Amino acid sequence: MQPDNEAVSPYCPGGAAGNLSRKGVLGSGRSRERTQTKTILICDDEPSVRELLRIVLGAEYEIDEASDGSEALDLVRELEPDLVVLDVMMPGRSGLDVLAEMRADPALAGIPVIVITAWDHVQPDVLAAGADRFFLKPFEAEELKAAVAELLEEA
Repeated sequence: MQPDNEAVSPYCPGGAAGNLSRKGVLGSGRSRERTQTKTILICDDEPSVRELLRIVLGAEYEIDEASDGSEALDLVRELEPDLVVLDVMMPGRSGLDVLAEMRADPALAGIPVIVITAWDHVQPDVLAAGADRFFLKPFEAEELKAAVAELLEEA
């Protein structure tokens, strides 16, 4: 039996995702405390994609999650994460709407945003809206990790 504060992943048999502790979280991964670790807000309506991103990025960064566009915008304002990973197609508000509102708000405009989507035809619109990076699903984990590290270093 796994302890209550340990995340269990279907991608890591036997609870190998033990480094993904959910201790001290609210709701869908919102952190109670801000640490020195950089914080990434993952915004995707697919739980499996959020879990995959948590596995790819969670060992090095504090991860918070939003499952729809409205929650994403609320959490960006509340948490002011160091970086946002954003899907385009989400319920409530689209990722493009969230990105546009972030770029229009001086308090949020400087937060780096990586957009990950299955829709290749939206790349020009995503980049024009102010995304810092664009990835197509499925993405290469190492390329994403490198882009995250680069953007956080620049910030």
